[in-house]
Amino acid sequence: MVQIRSARELAKMRKSGEMVAKVLFELTKAAKPDVTLLELNQIAEDLTLSMGAKPAFKGYLGYAHSLCTSVNEQVVHGIPSHRKLVDGDVIGLDFGLVYDGFFGDSAVTLGIGKISDKAKTLMQVTKDSLYAAIDAARGGNTLKDIARAIEDTIRPYKFGIVKEFVGHGIGTKLHEDPQVANFEAGASNLKLRPGMTIAIEPMINEGTHRVKVLGDKWTVATEDGSLSAHYEHTIAITDGEPEILTSWFDILKEAEKNLDSETLKRGAYGQRGPNPS
Repeated sequence: MVQIRSARELAKMRKSGEMVAKVLFELTKAAKPDVTLLELNQIAEDLTLSMGAKPAFKGYLGYAHSLCTSVNEQVVHGIPSHRKLVDGDVIGLDFGLVYDGFFGDSAVTLGIGKISDKAKTLMQVTKDSLYAAIDAARGGNTLKDIARAIEDTIRPYKFGIVKEFVGHGIGTKLHEDPQVANFEAGASNLKLRPGMTIAIEPMINEGTHRVKVLGDKWTVATEDGSLSAHYEHTIAITDGEPEILTSWFDILKEAEKNLDSETLKRGAYGQRGPNPS
């Protein structure tokens, strides 16, 4: 059943979303060569607890960590380990928390050091597809409009849109109705209504859309070993423009004096990119 949030509930979700954005901001600064995935996980967990919130993923269906760290060909649900990041890696960071009974969920993809031009394009286009989808998420539109916006953005590049994993409703639970597919054929005609809160999260592969679950039973990877990118925001449907509850840009405004230009270039915060050539 799709939930409609009251003004009071939306205020709580804004707070949760702000906390999620702060954690991802700190992770963006910390994700550098020689840093381990477990170190990133610890940063996320420590900051979450210091704010009086709880990690949303830890303990969820038996997941043992607070952060998902998906490197290179890994799409989503990568498990933090002693693996060290190296120059040229692409890492997806997916994080959620719960505060005062309400959840926030967001993801960014970062380039570590010098990355390939193909990786840069994949990351930028995936991010573009997220913002196109958010722009389509308006009262009176449908879930198909969201999916169509993603497909229209990705199609010129011939990248693969992951079909097995989708976005979702979010609120007092991490995963609620409705499912928010990233491709039109998989999306419903459910009409968007003010007060709905959803997480939109395109997962886009450089090659095939096909994926596989690895032996750890969590990590999802591209079937052909190609790179993958993942961006996500929790948003609220309104009478006008959708509201991004996990906005990274609000955090940037507070901390831009401490954020060097290299961090800005690494994939989390850029605006929409160029059209395909």
